[in-house]
Amino acid sequence: MSSGRGEGGGREYNTLLEELRVRIADGTYAVGQSLPTQREFAEEFGVSRDTVQRVLRELKGEGWIESRQGSGSRVVKSPIHSGKVPQQAPRLRAALGPFVTRAFAQPTVRLDVFTLTSESLDAHVRLQAEHIRTEHIRTGEITTERIELRMLLPSESLQLPYPRALKPVGEPEEAYGPEQLDQLQEQIQERLRGITRRHTTSLRAALRNLKTEGLVPSVAVEVRSVPLVPAFKLYLRPGTEALFGPYEVVERSILLDDGTEVDALDVLGLGSTLIRHVNDEGDPNSTGSVFIETMQAWFDACWERLAVPF
Repeated sequence: MSSGRGEGGGREYNTLLEELRVRIADGTYAVGQSLPTQREFAEEFGVSRDTVQRVLRELKGEGWIESRQGSGSRVVKSPIHSGKVPQQAPRLRAALGPFVTRAFAQPTVRLDVFTLTSESLDAHVRLQAEHIRTEHIRTGEITTERIELRMLLPSESLQLPYPRALKPVGEPEEAYGPEQLDQLQEQIQERLRGITRRHTTSLRAALRNLKTEGLVPSVAVEVRSVPLVPAFKLYLRPGTEALFGPYEVVERSILLDDGTEVDALDVLGLGSTLIRHVNDEGDPNSTGSVFIETMQAWFDACWERLAVPF
């Protein structure tokens, strides 16, 4: 996960980080492939080597890449959200990229989402928005008639159990008292809120711009917050299929806005495992059908009874 930075190249940092996320997610940099050198990234994006190093540390901390002195960096994990060609046969272990691709293959795109942040979805929605533009340039046709997205996020007023600061990297645990840890904790929580705000704004803009540009006649994007701590992420294509994945709590380092690197408890987001459930229209009592019906009812109840505008 990423956040806005303070002075010293914050916008450049975020631009590079998001672009590398997308390139790994869409397979531009495949598992086992070495990334370009720091110098090449710095020249391509017009940023400093320090900015490149910070971005690579963030990707390494999330488990996407590994870096070794003298050997550069390479991709070590295929994102669960890979944007590869969608698979037709139902699979239990699934990916967000093909799921979103299948949703956008329909004339009416319908998605209901409950998640800790909107970061993962943002990356794939922007990929689909670019695909719509490319296809319109190629064919001159409008294939997507309407996009409907409802997203539930945790209320910003909640004190979330993760991410939780432990201590600065390399410092002895006893060197930091409760007040100092509380300060670090507030920085980490604000970092998370920044991630959510930025990617929610990006996602909204990506979809609404499609309508403004005349590429999709109707776009409805609504985001609400609920007083719930997400223990799982849920993606629904109403009546069709669902992706469900619990958040796994891990210990990793997090780079704060002021450059401090902190040991913390966090959850896997971009790399978490997702389980796919498919509606069996011939058997309303099948596991997939019951799961989708149950989780849709849960989502609708939260949306109508607990949620407020984000």
